[in-house]
Amino acid sequence: MGRHIRVRELDIWTEQVGQGPDVLLIGGAGDTVESWQFQLDGLADRYRLTAFDNRGAGRTAMPRGRVSVATMADDAADVLDGLGIASAHVAGFSGGSIVSQELALRRPDLVRSLVLQSTWPVPDRYLSTWLRFVQRLAAVDWSERDFLEGFFLDIYTARAHDDGTVAAFIEEVLAFPHKQAPEDLQRYLDAFLDHDGTAGLPRITAPTLVLAGGVDVVARPPLGQAVAEAVPGAQFEVWATEAHQPFQEVPDRWNARVDTFWQEVEAGIGTPHPRAADHDRAAPARREG
Repeated sequence: MGRHIRVRELDIWTEQVGQGPDVLLIGGAGDTVESWQFQLDGLADRYRLTAFDNRGAGRTAMPRGRVSVATMADDAADVLDGLGIASAHVAGFSGGSIVSQELALRRPDLVRSLVLQSTWPVPDRYLSTWLRFVQRLAAVDWSERDFLEGFFLDIYTARAHDDGTVAAFIEEVLAFPHKQAPEDLQRYLDAFLDHDGTAGLPRITAPTLVLAGGVDVVARPPLGQAVAEAVPGAQFEVWATEAHQPFQEVPDRWNARVDTFWQEVEAGIGTPHPRAADHDRAAPARREG
């Protein structure tokens, strides 16, 4: 059961499940706690997982004033401090991966390890153009279903569209009562358009696993590779058949991979040697049930 945590001027909606080493999950854009449901369900027997709604998403309000990656990293730190968590394995996707990078720099004491899914060091021209396009897309006066059907074309694989997975996700989003206002999404995306993390990446000390989808047209593999090459000792993997959010499309596989990584960190093995970037040659098994 979730609850609000009061941090500075903000009440941040959080949910915590499970027992074991602590994990903090940081979502992107308008994604809320529910975006991590497969992880909250699938890893709670081994970890104590904490997820939260970013400012301006779900049940966390968007305060007045400028939004920055640094501010959102401070939100994440405040959640951990507010819950009395001394350190956690931190996993973030898309914009949440950028917040995770910044958290590791601002509060390295809190970050046991990093999993960066669909990440980048700084938006290149292609990604910047895409982010601005989404801002304009959100401002168009059309139905929520039409927006989601268009937006999700860039987020999920053709496989997930064809097999009904995306249709099911859309129905869940439409039924969710805590809608994000278009202007809040636009301000959130402004923070990433303005952010360049390149200089800070070499100062990250946490063991780091960078995952990229081979068919991700948003955070394309070269962007993830640039992050992995800049973070000392980071591991980089391309999942050739996956797109922007494999933790939702193939959650069993994703959970198993990060579980292995976290276990190695807990055992003191450190960051494993990188695998070949093209090791993923077949479509993985889908989640059962």
